[in-house]
Amino acid sequence: MIPEPGQVDIYYVLSDSPTVSDLSESYRALLAPEEINRYRRYLNDRARHEYLVTRALVRTVLSRYADVPPAAWRFRANAHGRPEIAGPALPGLSGLSGLEFNLSNTNGMVACAVAADREIGIDVENLERAGDLMEIAGRFLAPAEVADLRSLPPAGRTRRFFTYWTLKEAYIKARGLGLSIPLDRFAIDPADPTRIRIAFEPDLEDDAARWSFATFQPTGNHLMAVAAGRKPGCPSAPRLQARLHRVVPLGPAGVQEAAH
Repeated sequence: MIPEPGQVDIYYVLSDSPTVSDLSESYRALLAPEEINRYRRYLNDRARHEYLVTRALVRTVLSRYADVPPAAWRFRANAHGRPEIAGPALPGLSGLSGLEFNLSNTNGMVACAVAADREIGIDVENLERAGDLMEIAGRFLAPAEVADLRSLPPAGRTRRFFTYWTLKEAYIKARGLGLSIPLDRFAIDPADPTRIRIAFEPDLEDDAARWSFATFQPTGNHLMAVAAGRKPGCPSAPRLQARLHRVVPLGPAGVQEAAH
């Protein structure tokens, strides 16, 4: 069933689990020729595995919403690399015309968000990701976000940094424009997790009122954010309601987490 207005379904996989690794051959059997070619081009074993799990996840998730075998889906990328449904051309898919999805992966986790008639973006990050977070913040985040991070004790900066990062990545992925939207041209205010706010520099020409956000921590090492935007010209949608589903593509039935 297509998600109701305001509802976002989030499916995530712990990609390092032995059960997932054991299904690799079954996942490869789902891939289209162009996906097989890309899979083979990865030189890093982890990146290759996460790509495989990502493709298996999106195919099996979409088949929950239409009577289409996972291997039959076809995809295309927009000008900025965002994947979209390209087929198959079946009469039964006419009801999916408003279905939107987005994907994200990081070390140990792959996620797919699905919504209807809303711009949707998702980002997941591993909190143990290496790097000088304050240096990254100074280069990419908005001035107010950098100031907030600097005001925190060092022990509190990692989670706040990734809160900003996942929310900002989710927003630009929802827009489908990639890094053509500079991360420092809009600012996130996550002070109230139930009412996360966004503000734009005038040149971005977006309406903050049409966006809703949510963050989750599915594991001790992973942070997740989702951004859902009412499409321009559409009436107001109910407040975002996100439902998390832990799944294993082609494996045992997933464990549905509490709705948020």
